[in-house]
Amino acid sequence: MTKKELALAVIERLKAEYPDAHCTLDYKDAWQLLVSVRLAAQCTDARVDKTTPLLYAKFPSVEALANADPSEIEEIIRPCGLGPSKARDISACMKVLHEKYHDGVPETFEELLALPGVGRKSANLIMGDVFGKPAIVTDTHCIRLSNLIGLVDEIREPAKVERELWKIIPPEEGSDLCHRFVNHGRAVCVARRPSCDNCCLNDVCRYALSKKGEN
Repeated sequence: MTKKELALAVIERLKAEYPDAHCTLDYKDAWQLLVSVRLAAQCTDARVDKTTPLLYAKFPSVEALANADPSEIEEIIRPCGLGPSKARDISACMKVLHEKYHDGVPETFEELLALPGVGRKSANLIMGDVFGKPAIVTDTHCIRLSNLIGLVDEIREPAKVERELWKIIPPEEGSDLCHRFVNHGRAVCVARRPSCDNCCLNDVCRYALSKKGEN
């Protein structure tokens, strides 16, 4: 089986397992997703989703956050960790959105990457979930599962994993597949203790097949 054939098999099986593919962060507007994904660095989505309502209760718009002192933002987001740097990035990002984009969010990948605190992961998430454009979000689940399954070969750098996956995944499937990787990584293919016996991919996954070979 080629990597492209493997990718198609993985896509179809995970579609059947997790038909409702969506971002696990709560948000209403694109700018809120930018805030949430910055807060999610080294923090759980659950903690982020408990924190953002408190942040938006005090600063309910791009303009409000742009005008807020970073210390006020930090005070609210402290439970998410890395408070000072996250507060600075959120403040700077909202200022750019307010001053340059009239409180909107740019729709090109390059413009998103140019925003303070926005990397490829964040930009791809916005492109896929908000604008419905082809996107591959190489978060920890995507990188780990892609290597275990055999879609990539011992590659850990997010940008390199993204580049390799683009070669084998149909553009329209990338965003949803990455959400399904998150679902599968939390439910079955758990880090350090994957439940291969209960996995819908255990007859095509490189890691599961290697474990069978050891028995």
